[in-house]
Amino acid sequence: MDTTPPARSDLADLTAALVVFSAERHWQPFHTPKNLVMALSVEAAELVEIFQWLTPEQAADVMSDPERAEHVREEIADVLAYLLGLADRLGIDPAQALRDKMVKNAIKYPPGAPGL
Repeated sequence: MDTTPPARSDLADLTAALVVFSAERHWQPFHTPKNLVMALSVEAAELVEIFQWLTPEQAADVMSDPERAEHVREEIADVLAYLLGLADRLGIDPAQALRDKMVKNAIKYPPGAPGL
C-alpha cells in the first residue's frame, strides 16, 4: 500500500498515512504516549539546534540556504509526525484543539491589548 500522502492534505489524511506507515513497520508497541512525547521533544530540540547560534537576522533568512532549508523542513516534518501520532494515540483532534485554544486566546488577548 502506498502511504505517501497527497501533496495537499489535511491533518486527518496525514494522520491516517502515519498510522498505516507505522503499522506496516510494526511500530505500534513502541508508539506509546510517553515514547511519542519524548520523541517529539527530541525532534523539537533538533529544530531548535538549527537556530541556536544564529542572529535574529540569520534566523529570519534561514530558508535562503537550500541545505539548511531542507534541514528545517525535515525537522518540522519530524515534529509534526510525532505530534500527530501523539494526538491520534490520545484521541485528540489537533485541528479542533487549536481552534478551541484560539477562542480562549482571543478572550485572553483581545485585539488592541498591550503586547506580550
